[in-house]
Amino acid sequence: MPHTDRTLPAEWARQDAILITWPHSDSAWQDQLDDVEQTYFDLVASISHYQDLIIQLHPDVDSVRLMQRLSTMASDLSHCHFVEAVSNDTWARDHGPITVVEDNHPVILNFSFNGWGNKFPANLDNQLNRQLIDQGVLRNGTEVPWVLEGGSIESDGSGTVMTTEACLLNKNRNGDVSKTQMTEQLQQWFGCKNVLWLENGHLEGDDTDAHIDTLARFAPGNIIIFQGCQTKDDSHYGPLAKMKAELSSFKNIEGEPYQLLELPFPEACYAEDGHRLPATYANFLICNRQVIVPEYGCPADHKAKLVIEQAFPDHFVVGVNARPLIEEHGSIHCITMQLPQGSVNFDTAFLARPNNH
Repeated sequence: MPHTDRTLPAEWARQDAILITWPHSDSAWQDQLDDVEQTYFDLVASISHYQDLIIQLHPDVDSVRLMQRLSTMASDLSHCHFVEAVSNDTWARDHGPITVVEDNHPVILNFSFNGWGNKFPANLDNQLNRQLIDQGVLRNGTEVPWVLEGGSIESDGSGTVMTTEACLLNKNRNGDVSKTQMTEQLQQWFGCKNVLWLENGHLEGDDTDAHIDTLARFAPGNIIIFQGCQTKDDSHYGPLAKMKAELSSFKNIEGEPYQLLELPFPEACYAEDGHRLPATYANFLICNRQVIVPEYGCPADHKAKLVIEQAFPDHFVVGVNARPLIEEHGSIHCITMQLPQGSVNFDTAFLARPNNH
């Protein structure tokens, strides 16, 4: 049964900060660190003028040098709060905390992270949330002994959670779990009464077993924005058409259908070894005043931003180059996690900033 006094806020609910884990030489980015750091610099420069960030730094990162570079690249360091933490990699959406609101207070849920079904090392990433809680950065942490990634769930903030069967029912997460059992767990954890399960939809090159944040996202006003494919001879055309049909049948907690907004499909992007990379515009980040859309250097970038502007008329819609990110099969949403209002203790001891800031 759902917690009647618990909700999983929509991403556009008021936030204290955006959490990111900085790339470092011991992460998957070691061979393209300069390129991917530029994406992080651009992201921080965009966010930091409007809201706070919590930035986790591996001990190998020279924090003073990094802060100086952020400052020269137009970031507002007064909104950047740094903590030192050892990590395997940088996918904050999936190793980061998931925050619910219970009795009007935020509660941090610390799920287990096993590297998307033990595909990649994640022992250090799985300890990051506990470090933030123990250091006093996050409030009210609760351990949940289940594997769950933030990118695998999507909430409209009004009692509905959307997810995919391919991910949450995969044995590589929690063993043999039925859809009924997982639905009951989602209701218990997030207080939702309505769970929408997608059967179709998957991107080539995706390591996550079809995370929902690569496919379909909620927006205010009963809207679902989804990644479409408009080219019939593309391998994604059939699966995403079936997904669109599923989405058109979905209803909110009041029994009302969602308005669907279809994103253009980005040009095919390939890695050096020839495999296709999982480029998607659905992997956008919603901040307090902005929506940050991944860009891949193709004409569809502009069209995607126009679609997202329809859904977020009260936000600035900006693009950040995500081409380096998809080399490791993720994008903008994947490297970030929102921390809802009241969940961050800004009085804790963060790393010192340079004296001129």
